[in-house]
Amino acid sequence: MSEPFAWNKSLFLFLNGSDSLYLDGVMWTLSQTVTWVPLMLLIAYILFKNFERQHVLLYLLAGALLIFATDQLSAHVIKPYFGMWRPTHDPSLAGMVDVVSGYRGGLYGFLSSHAANTFAGAMYFALLFRSRNVSLSLFCYAILASYSRIYLGVHFPLDILAGAVFGLLMGLLVYLLVHFIQQRFMPARTVFSSAYTSSGIQRMDCNVVVVTFALTLIYVLLRAIFYAVTL
Repeated sequence: MSEPFAWNKSLFLFLNGSDSLYLDGVMWTLSQTVTWVPLMLLIAYILFKNFERQHVLLYLLAGALLIFATDQLSAHVIKPYFGMWRPTHDPSLAGMVDVVSGYRGGLYGFLSSHAANTFAGAMYFALLFRSRNVSLSLFCYAILASYSRIYLGVHFPLDILAGAVFGLLMGLLVYLLVHFIQQRFMPARTVFSSAYTSSGIQRMDCNVVVVTFALTLIYVLLRAIFYAVTL
């Protein structure tokens, strides 16, 4: 009888690693949370710039609780419950997994906390901004950061897929909770100008988010050169 989810391991081996130190640097940098800190800080600043303090505090508190809950549930509840090996610890893949900088991660990998956190944040802030270009940027970030985990050898595709679905549901749930609180306890905010998105954020500020995302990708590509030449 064939092994359940054999496709998962086959697809992993196809997507994992490469013979390129430069691509190793790209994926390593994409995977690091610190790479995306400027984008996260910019989003917080734009919320402060466009909304009254009580709304901003609600948005940021809910966003922080979203990431905390998603991370803790995935890392400390779901992973131990399912007990599914990371590729780097799977005995059936011994000697077959390409890793970068010796990084192997923890024992269990299902589901991916990286995927859960990034897709949760992408869903939540995309719904807050209501800008197509910002949404595309946020979900591109989530996809790239999530794929980097497969490349680095610490997650199977199924880990990423499950993490993404979990994150999307968590992001939607928290946004709906925030929307309910606003409707029930806070004054409505009506926007009539085409210079703003339907949620009340200036479109120019949305463009700044997109530019910052693009600059972050440029940084990733340049940083990978330094990574490759210093090894």
